[in-house]
Amino acid sequence: MNVNEFAVLIARLTEEIAGVPLGSPLEAHLNADHGPGSDLFEAVFAACQTGIRDGWLCNREGGGIRYGRVLKATDATHGFSVDVVEMENLAGPYHVHPNGEIDLIMPLTPGACFDANPAGWCVYEPGSGHRPTVTGGRALVLYLLPQGAIDFTPVAA
Repeated sequence: MNVNEFAVLIARLTEEIAGVPLGSPLEAHLNADHGPGSDLFEAVFAACQTGIRDGWLCNREGGGIRYGRVLKATDATHGFSVDVVEMENLAGPYHVHPNGEIDLIMPLTPGACFDANPAGWCVYEPGSGHRPTVTGGRALVLYLLPQGAIDFTPVAA
């Protein structure tokens, strides 16, 4: 697995969801069709672990978080950027999702959760914001961002 093969793998998913409104129906679909144990989930999880081992994924670190944008939002990814983070029992910086965010949660420690969600998919609607938090151990989280849009900004008072 390399970056180009990873892009092809991700494009299979982004082609399927391109143009679908981000919200709970999409989250339910992703968990039903591509949740833990599915071919896609397991292929992406294995690819992420390989990418970290080989140094092309999560190749930056700050505040105890390993992270990196592996793919920019292009036609090849149907307008989604792809970031992957590795976190263990901590909260990341607050940010807002102007166009929404689709997260694939891949626990490295059994039972680890991301924003209180177990292994699987979590979808945030456009305009939502959060302080991404991993509890119960260590997890990888893959972020799909429409048009790569993310705003790191202080929490509104």
